[in-house]
Formats: sequence, structure tokens, C-alpha cells
Amino acid sequence: MLTLNLSYILTLTTGIFCVGALGLVLNRKNILIAIMCIELLLLAVNFNFIVFSIYLDDMFGSVFVLFVLTIAASESALGLAILTVYYKLKSSILLEPIKNNKFKI
Repeated sequence: MLTLNLSYILTLTTGIFCVGALGLVLNRKNILIAIMCIELLLLAVNFNFIVFSIYLDDMFGSVFVLFVLTIAASESALGLAILTVYYKLKSSILLEPIKNNKFKI
């Protein structure tokens, strides 16, 4: 059976987290990309919880992953619902009018 070293997995999750953080910081235009970057951040954290739960032979990490997945699913559902309503009103999903508070409903 092939076993991976813990440092390889932590390097992978650090890379996923950095991609999500850079995407969130560098994104200036699109709300959908911002939501996807937040999901990448939560995915990396969940993967760390699972890896350490297996490595330490402890169940609390796996239980905590279920809580984080619940929060991530509700965040995605609410974000996409707000995005859909905003697109119906404005026919655009750009972040600039929201950042500058220069939009009228």
C-alpha cells in the first residue's frame, strides 16, 4: 500500500489555500470568482482537518469537517441566491458598483 508523507499533503493543502487567498485578493471584478475562492479556502482547511484526524487517529477532526462543510454549503447557496437576484435586477455581476455603494435598487 502506498503511503504519503505528511509534509507532501500539507504542501498540497498550503498550495490550495494560497491559490484561494490570492484569487480572493486579486479578484476585482467578479462575485462568482470570489465565492469560488472562498470555497477553495474552506476546502484546504477541511483537507487539513481530515489529514490530521487520520494522522492522529482522532475523530474530532472528521466531526469538525462536517460542521465546516455545512457552513460552506449554506454560504454557497446564499451567495448564489443573492447573486441571482442581483443579476436579475442589474444584468451584471460586477463588484465595482457594490464596492463603491453607487447602485440604486
